[in-house]
Amino acid sequence: MKQKRIYPKAILTRKAENSILAGHPWVYNTEILKIEGSYQNGDFIDLFSIREKYLGTGFINDHSKIRIRLISRSANDVFDGAFFERRLRYAWDYRKTVMGDGLSCCRIIFGEADQFPGLTVDRFSNILVTQTLSLGMEKLKPVLFPLLCKILAEDGQTIDGIYERNDVIIRELEGMEQNKGFYPVPGLPLPESTETTIVENGIEYGVDFENGQKTGFFLDQKYNRKAVSQLCRGKRVLDCFTHTGSFALNAAKGGADRVHAVDISGDAIAMAQENAKRNGLQDKMTFQTANVFDLLPEMPCGAKDGYDFIILDPPAFTKSRQTVEHAVKGYKEINLRAMKVLPRGGYLATCSCSHFMTDELFRSMLRSAAFDAQVSLKQIEARQQSPDHPILWSVPETDYLKFYIFQII
Repeated sequence: MKQKRIYPKAILTRKAENSILAGHPWVYNTEILKIEGSYQNGDFIDLFSIREKYLGTGFINDHSKIRIRLISRSANDVFDGAFFERRLRYAWDYRKTVMGDGLSCCRIIFGEADQFPGLTVDRFSNILVTQTLSLGMEKLKPVLFPLLCKILAEDGQTIDGIYERNDVIIRELEGMEQNKGFYPVPGLPLPESTETTIVENGIEYGVDFENGQKTGFFLDQKYNRKAVSQLCRGKRVLDCFTHTGSFALNAAKGGADRVHAVDISGDAIAMAQENAKRNGLQDKMTFQTANVFDLLPEMPCGAKDGYDFIILDPPAFTKSRQTVEHAVKGYKEINLRAMKVLPRGGYLATCSCSHFMTDELFRSMLRSAAFDAQVSLKQIEARQQSPDHPILWSVPETDYLKFYIFQII
């Protein structure tokens, strides 16, 4: 017999109703007309239109700018262990389909795109690294995390532990404390090390999932790195914002004549150097700790004995709509400089990982930079994030990575 659902009710504005019917999973405070019934933050709440039409069920949190995060649009769903096991299996089956032999390092849960609002789960070989950014998901961890380990184990995947990277300020905006550390999963002893190794595109990396950026390694550029490696044979490559050297290593493995990797972080450069040695590529690679904004203007323009392939993989220059204009200037500065440094016939790979820097804005910026550099761009490829970071067309926030490869003519 199905469990009876008794949740408080939120009556929404027509705007919120239309948004939910269009597939968007968030409700803001201004879109709630009234709430009937009592609740605690992080609890389930049913959503209704002004005309008392059921719209869905979500998590409510008074601390958050996003007051309600939708979890389901079916009035028949019962939110028990079986429900979440089905949803976890759906996410894992999707990865098995789209990632092929790349399952040992991939994103297993991508928040709203997998109907787990505010939850990220990355797999780095034998370790799952999680980030929980909504209170509703925080309360469900004792259910979700053991279930995920069970599902993977049943599929022959070895998981030694779950590490939480909740050291982000957005948790405080949700009324939660920051923290990081291993999550105690019943039946699994706590690992002693916070480092592991992964293999991506045939390249081995050391991953420091305790101290590395985000969850320890950027998985979303996996196939973009491979696309670059296929064009680098015989090229002299400059990899800007190299972080731990992933694009540079793919270029070197792809047959580049020489690769120079640059990052402002000395720790990142040290890790990149270690990764080069790990893969036996150190003899064709050099490294430099420098600010790319200072470095590119110092390079000669169009020198035939300089670089003929430049990779620009900067961090997000904007994380809000208010700073987009400033970000556009930053993106244009580095792309303009790279276009001037490259000789005619050279190659440029460039990207933005900010959702707020839309594809339209990014393309407009590139056109403007090319005009000022007095070059033309011959597009080779236009790419996005790898499919383990799925894009929901009804949720624009999931569409964030723009990646282009051009020949400069």
